Amino acid sequence: MTAVQLPPVAPEVTATLVEDLSPRLRKRLDAAVTKLGARPTHRDGDTVTVAVDDETELRLHAPGGVVATADAITCGCLLAPACVHRAAAACAAPVADPVAETVDGPTPEASEPDSEPTPTSDSAPAPSPLPLPEVATPAQRAAADALWSAGAAVLEAGVDGAGAVTQAALLRAAHTARLRQLPRAAGAALSVVTLLRAARAGDPSYRTAELVTALAELLGTAHRVGAASGAELAAVRGRARRPYSPDGALRLYGLFTEPVVTDSGHGGVRTWVAGTDGRLCTVGDVAPGGVGRALGVADRAVRLGDSALTHRELGRAGLAVSGATVSPDGRLGAGKGVKAVTARGAAWTEPPLAALWATRPSEQAARALRSTSRYADPDGGGSDLLFLDVELLGAVRESGGTCLLARCEGGISVRLTVADDDPALAHRDNLMLLAAAPGTRLRIIGRLVPALHPRLALLACSHPTGEGTIDLGLDRLRRADLPDPAAPVHLASPQPGESDAYSPLYLLERRVEQAVPAGRAALGMLGDVTAETRRISRAGLHTAAGLLTALCASAARRDRDLFGRLLPADTDGFALYWLTAARYTAAVAESLCAASWEDPRPAR
Repeated sequence: MTAVQLPPVAPEVTATLVEDLSPRLRKRLDAAVTKLGARPTHRDGDTVTVAVDDETELRLHAPGGVVATADAITCGCLLAPACVHRAAAACAAPVADPVAETVDGPTPEASEPDSEPTPTSDSAPAPSPLPLPEVATPAQRAAADALWSAGAAVLEAGVDGAGAVTQAALLRAAHTARLRQLPRAAGAALSVVTLLRAARAGDPSYRTAELVTALAELLGTAHRVGAASGAELAAVRGRARRPYSPDGALRLYGLFTEPVVTDSGHGGVRTWVAGTDGRLCTVGDVAPGGVGRALGVADRAVRLGDSALTHRELGRAGLAVSGATVSPDGRLGAGKGVKAVTARGAAWTEPPLAALWATRPSEQAARALRSTSRYADPDGGGSDLLFLDVELLGAVRESGGTCLLARCEGGISVRLTVADDDPALAHRDNLMLLAAAPGTRLRIIGRLVPALHPRLALLACSHPTGEGTIDLGLDRLRRADLPDPAAPVHLASPQPGESDAYSPLYLLERRVEQAVPAGRAALGMLGDVTAETRRISRAGLHTAAGLLTALCASAARRDRDLFGRLLPADTDGFALYWLTAARYTAAVAESLCAASWEDPRPAR
């Protein structure tokens, strides 16, 4: 048999199968998941079969691509259906992300106000009572409490201790939250489970910072449900994901195309376009294949209507689209009802594209930060791109390599880095060539890199000769394209304030991150952190110093009963301190990043 990926399994199915196991089998579950993941599989239509051993097979039936019921997982062993194999298969499979019904009004559990008597012609109409802000129902508060408890248990155990049983409790809480019309919290819980599995499996694409963000989003959202009301409750409760919504007729103008290569082995391209109102949209084509596929797809036709344009061509041309559908993050849909024909594009110096460069850099950075914030409103939309006119100053050496220093409007010095260091892509070579042309003025597009100084991943620029544009990941500049082809790479000398920024906030950030893989107990063994809190306080971050002290003290605190026996740890208290520290560090880091983009020149 060849290896075939298991079909996604609904959260409630996994939770049910794990809950039905005996205590003895639950202890064996993590080992069974690991063993099953190494067994051969094959697909036959909607059914994936796993060879448990030479004589036993396990089947996952997934009509429509998702295992939706516990009965759809069957095993041929003697202990079935009470065996560990069915639960192990559900835990080894990806988590299906069900789309709940859209929440546009009160939840089904919300009580309606008593109706007022209809006034007769002989009586004056009664004054209308002031509307009360909507609050969470008891069922929603109970679901949020269950999510909080399950999330706190993950934080208590850490990645190493958060095995299949802990994950199943979180999946059950997520399913209940979805039924109670809490899609935002339910989605965060599913993200935590997916990242936990990636971490425990040694997935190279896993990043601890992503799990920190997902866990803080889960705990923060669950914590706010009970106290929120009105518009705040609507934001906390969230909306069911709507992949695409109708957007009528659109006139689009190409901006550039960027290669997309992920750590999970996917590759492709994303072409950015703008509407007449300046709204940004994307047309993408990403699938398994890595960097080789990314380079090849750039010259394939876009999957949008009847257009014959390739992605490279669309980045410099235009489209007229009817029946358009757009996702919340700006992706253009390619359904059967979408019609698209090639139209004239626009230069970056012509309307409507020129307006993208007219906004002040500080305003663009603030907008990009809102869209990339770790805890941004899921419905907020926006883009992380910045559009700047710059003068190149030369290369600057950093601890992590070399970047290109440039100066934009307001005298702001910006560090331009490569978007992807893969040698098959053109990013690095192009950046080093541009570093050999100090004094060159360019119009650029970059992706905001949150840092303590202005920093962008350089994606596209106007051609140094003024003729056309360059997709810096796909097109390759030549020395002949530069104003002085013989000039060596110029090492710029940063001006005061342009050197690598530093903030002792990282001392708190690393403790927040350390708690996630290692759990509360590991943080509690740190001992005295007075030296760290003093360094933080000297920088004026007194709140951060207090949070670090409280976080470590909470992790180490274990009370005893009258007989001297250790009482259970206060997981809720530790989770609250951790959540506060996580949200605080994110907010301060974003504030420092936004401040770095302000005009450094003194006001007149």
